[in-house]
Amino acid sequence: MKGNFKVGLGILVGFGLGAVVVEELHAQAKPPAYVISEIDVTNADAYAKEYVPLANKALAESGQKRLVSGGKTISLAGDPPAARIVVSIFESMEKAQAAYTSPAYIEAGRSATNTANCESSL
Repeated sequence: MKGNFKVGLGILVGFGLGAVVVEELHAQAKPPAYVISEIDVTNADAYAKEYVPLANKALAESGQKRLVSGGKTISLAGDPPAARIVVSIFESMEKAQAAYTSPAYIEAGRSATNTANCESSL
């Protein structure tokens, strides 16, 4: 009888520990954040020389992974998209917001004045 009790207690404790570990792992997992930017370039030379290098550096330093950049765009519904689309992924919404409000990215934005119109959504 004591043997069965120990086995039963062991199973119960193992189940309890497993449930705690699984719950902790789920609590740690945050969904990634996607940023979609639609860009209409108005001055291609200045945009490529002044804005792009600074913006790319600032965003890469903050953990951005670029999924799509440029290319042909097609409207599936609604207004046609901008000529240039960039889709980026960050580890979390907080990291994405921090990247786009960082001093380095804000400085890059200042250099982009009169080179492009951009709308970004998180």
